[in-house]
Amino acid sequence: MRTFTFSLAAGLFALAAPATANGPMDPAAIDRAVMEFTGSGIGQPGGARLPVDRRMRLNACNAPLQLEWYGSNRDSVQVHCPDAGWRIYVAVAQSRQAVQQEAQQVVVSRGETVAIVVEGGGFSLSRQAVALEEGAIGQWIKVRPTQDRKADPVRAQVVRPGQVAVRLR
Repeated sequence: MRTFTFSLAAGLFALAAPATANGPMDPAAIDRAVMEFTGSGIGQPGGARLPVDRRMRLNACNAPLQLEWYGSNRDSVQVHCPDAGWRIYVAVAQSRQAVQQEAQQVVVSRGETVAIVVEGGGFSLSRQAVALEEGAIGQWIKVRPTQDRKADPVRAQVVRPGQVAVRLR
């Protein structure tokens, strides 16, 4: 019985050895690939916001890394290794000017149907409303519930396109 257990353990160890022989992927190699792809260094506008987390243990990639922009605003880079089967997303740093322009951009138009979310201690309610004013992210606008045209307008903060919120404390 002891011989069988030893043989089984040795066989499993031998099967696991080729998988770890290549070792983990070097995060610095991913950082370099993202830097070449974006044309900007880590922490610079247009480059990776932060280096890839060194605690991640990705299998080594024996094929060239595949990189592409991810998100409609190109705010992330998708890094994919086809042979190892992993995929990660690296956040891209935006310039202050881009952040300010985004904050000032109107994302809710007057007359648009929006979702109004009311949040409080342990609850959240959502309802459809009509925007009575236009607004950018972070701005406060007036909205009125769609089912009750006689209801008084409510002031809500624009969260993102199509959504406003009222937070109760």
